[in-house]
Amino acid sequence: MNKKILVTGGTGYIGSHTVVELLNKNYDVVIADNLSNSYQSVVDAIEKITGVKPVFEKTELTDQEQTQKLFEKHSDLAGIIHFAALKAVGESVEKPLDYYHNNLSSLINILRGALKHNISNFVFSSSCTVYGQPDVLPVKETSPIQPALSPYGNTKQIGEEIITDFAAANHFKAILLRYFNPIGAHPSALIGELPLGAPNNLVPLITQTAIGKRPLLKVFGTDYNTPDGTCIRDYIHVVDLAKAHIIALERMLENRQKMNVEVFNLGTGNGFSVLEVINAFEKNTGIKLNYVNTSRRPGDIEKIWADTTYANTELGWKAEESLDEMVLSAWRWECHLKESF
Repeated sequence: MNKKILVTGGTGYIGSHTVVELLNKNYDVVIADNLSNSYQSVVDAIEKITGVKPVFEKTELTDQEQTQKLFEKHSDLAGIIHFAALKAVGESVEKPLDYYHNNLSSLINILRGALKHNISNFVFSSSCTVYGQPDVLPVKETSPIQPALSPYGNTKQIGEEIITDFAAANHFKAILLRYFNPIGAHPSALIGELPLGAPNNLVPLITQTAIGKRPLLKVFGTDYNTPDGTCIRDYIHVVDLAKAHIIALERMLENRQKMNVEVFNLGTGNGFSVLEVINAFEKNTGIKLNYVNTSRRPGDIEKIWADTTYANTELGWKAEESLDEMVLSAWRWECHLKESF
């Protein structure tokens, strides 16, 4: 019998790509999602890619009763990959209570369910925002956790602390994956980043501007202490990121962990500025973007990129796709959307 994995937020951007990788490795997958920032049609797209339709449970994970019913129905889980969370830095500054309630209540409810049904092997979707604005670059897993610059970042810091305390008290195994900036889309162009409403991330804003959905692209801040004045991030292809989740899960399933809770940075180790990403898109597509420079956005970190040595050596995982491929795959996805709707 195939091992069954619960993927919360599995119709979302990173979640859907991870579900594809799980199905490709013959895991049974249960998706739990409230569809607050995704579409149920993603389940059909996953089936088109893999030939397998994952089980979908529409669940409000901040509701303890709904979450417990989910665990009672699927009590034979071998592991959990937890993505479900609100994730827009700027919005979290404006709506902090929504972020604390959603991101932390859902995590606590899931851990309660895992405890009750004796389910270990937990992969947590964390973020490089836990490092705040680091004093030293690149960032290592041992770098200090700085004060969060946004409620979103703080929910990831607190989430890590909750899991670490819970694991210590309950002989629970977890791997915390600190993502840098996922972009791009599946090579099939059948799944990709598609937030409900206005996107908050750079690449969907670029592709939506390029295709005419948006009149212009705003560059938030050109006076940062960086070579061209714009923020620098470590951009990673979403498929590379998804593959790391399966490697992390299997590390626990095969009892290869060295500690009950382990932490890994997931990035490429390279930093690219906002303008460099825009230039890469223009170069690879031949499309000139209409963009304007505007003021800084609250909660944004100036510059950050990963030291990925530990993930490369200990997990045996390495990001493979280039920035060129990342922006091209995102553009193919945007074009597919235009044809589909």
